Amino acid sequence: MKIKVFDQVKLQPDKLAKIALTGTERFQLDLYCVAPGQAQKPHIHDAQDKVYYVLKGAGRFSLAGREETLKEGEALVAPAGVEHGLENVGPDPLLILVLVAPPPKH
Repeated sequence: MKIKVFDQVKLQPDKLAKIALTGTERFQLDLYCVAPGQAQKPHIHDAQDKVYYVLKGAGRFSLAGREETLKEGEALVAPAGVEHGLENVGPDPLLILVLVAPPPKH
């Protein structure tokens, strides 16, 4: 399956846009479109690892209480059970590919 990621970009004025690109039973691939000043509050997935990969722009990412700036071509891995979040502190849109396992079935 071919996905034209940049054709899916949509910024929202009120909150970051999470766009589902594709998925299977074992993973989900999303595109986060984060306008300047928008953020994803720090949170935890108890049973899911998450990978953030910056496609365009730069942002401040938190992982386990530490903050780090990531720019185009850099990634951050948030293991299950570790608090993580992000904020676009720059003047340009921040585009991030996000890979995560689906929630476990109960």
